[in-house]
Amino acid sequence: MTETRRPRLLVFVIAYQAETTLALVLQRVPLTVFQDFDCEILLVDDASMDRTFEIGHEYRKQHPAVPLTVLRNEYNQGYGGNQKVGYAYAAAQKFDFVAMVHGDGQYAPEELPRLLEPLRRGEADAVFGSRMMTRGNALRGGMPLYKYIGNRVLTKVQNAMLGSRLSEFHSGYRVYSVKTLESISYRLNSNDFHFDTEIIIQLLNATKRIVELPIPTYYGDEICRVNGIKYAKDVFLATLKNMFHRSGLLYQRRFDPKLKDNAHYDLKLGYPSSHTFALEAVPDKASVLDIGAGPGGMARELLRKGCKVAVVDQFPAREPGEILVMVQDLDGPLQFDVRPYRYLLLLDIIEHLRDPEGFIERLRTQFDYVPRTLILTTPNIAFVVQRLVLLFGQFNYGRAGILDRTHTRLFTFRGVKHLLRDTGFRIKRMKGIPAPFPKVFGNGFLGRFAVAVNVALIHLSKTLFAYQICVEAECTPDVDFLLQDAKRMSAKRALELPDSPLDEAPRAANGPR
Repeated sequence: MTETRRPRLLVFVIAYQAETTLALVLQRVPLTVFQDFDCEILLVDDASMDRTFEIGHEYRKQHPAVPLTVLRNEYNQGYGGNQKVGYAYAAAQKFDFVAMVHGDGQYAPEELPRLLEPLRRGEADAVFGSRMMTRGNALRGGMPLYKYIGNRVLTKVQNAMLGSRLSEFHSGYRVYSVKTLESISYRLNSNDFHFDTEIIIQLLNATKRIVELPIPTYYGDEICRVNGIKYAKDVFLATLKNMFHRSGLLYQRRFDPKLKDNAHYDLKLGYPSSHTFALEAVPDKASVLDIGAGPGGMARELLRKGCKVAVVDQFPAREPGEILVMVQDLDGPLQFDVRPYRYLLLLDIIEHLRDPEGFIERLRTQFDYVPRTLILTTPNIAFVVQRLVLLFGQFNYGRAGILDRTHTRLFTFRGVKHLLRDTGFRIKRMKGIPAPFPKVFGNGFLGRFAVAVNVALIHLSKTLFAYQICVEAECTPDVDFLLQDAKRMSAKRALELPDSPLDEAPRAANGPR
């Protein structure tokens, strides 16, 4: 019988100036973790000026049965930088899980088996030990009142800003799936103490499963090396930057999940958005061609309205059988037929094209006298935030938003108007769309309030305050169709004309006198 492989666990002990506590912390690592896991302990001394490194080596010699690796950073990397070293080691050595334990003994190693259970059962991607889940536990454990209040206030603010419901953002007792760590950009994080906040933000943005479990609180005579005011400021600024990142206003590469293809172009429904605008503009049971359909969410919404739907995309998602899927690079010659459809969607597409004018002109060659409606959306590069960012010398492309790095052309309201009119479209409706604040704040009071404020500002100036441009336009046939149709209809009409008196005159003149 084949023996089941035990998961590989790295117990990562971060240490700085920990000569008085380190040996006891190593002794307190439960034997059960070595029985349940293929376990190794990694101690990383962050350039301590005491005997931390030497004590680690002495412990290894005294306990040869314990698999212990002792490393030392030659230069101090900081709390976050030291974590990066440990997580990189876990990935390089192909561990399944990594548990971070502090060398000062503030977090009880005895809790490791319980914290590891959700990961071992496949129920979590990260497990956090929380000192705030049990009421009054933190204060009874010796947490200073000012730290307790600061922790609770910061956590409450961060939950509101991130749409999360964690009981504590500021515990350093963490257990991660190594695969999960490698799926986020933790190497780009700060080397300072707010590294822990940035990694939570990354996990939330990547929709990873975070489980919190209560842990005891212990405050001894260890030296606190955290500047509370600076830490609170750094935490707040990191969370605020992520809010702007989520809304597509200020790209932050480290907060960007490592997604494949176009999976991040999700629908924005339930509040004023380009997708809401498009769904309202398409009547029930209409025939619709979604050009550049992305992951296909809009097509599925249209099916719910009883529409006949076809999608075109270079990387189409797998759609239900009732949706016709056509694969097409929109920068090449058109290989699909628009004539069976009365509504054409170009939602956030023209900004990705190398030649939007040429594409729309090629599209128009298929139009005839049958009335069709084009619904087009694109970001507004003249949005006030982009103007302010440019004013301060920033023009940073990212994964999504107005400055999505796949955008090749950028438009204003006037630019879109000229594009459509020059290619023969009659604009019926043109409106501004607010920034997708519910993606940042959630679709609760705060998100809806921010949208309402943005909508009010759009009424003052859509060119300045609209995040996106939405247009509903009528399609008209181009000149080549009109010329060919004129020739055909004129020839047909000419055949139906009776002989005119002028046609009789020559025959009469040449007849007998």
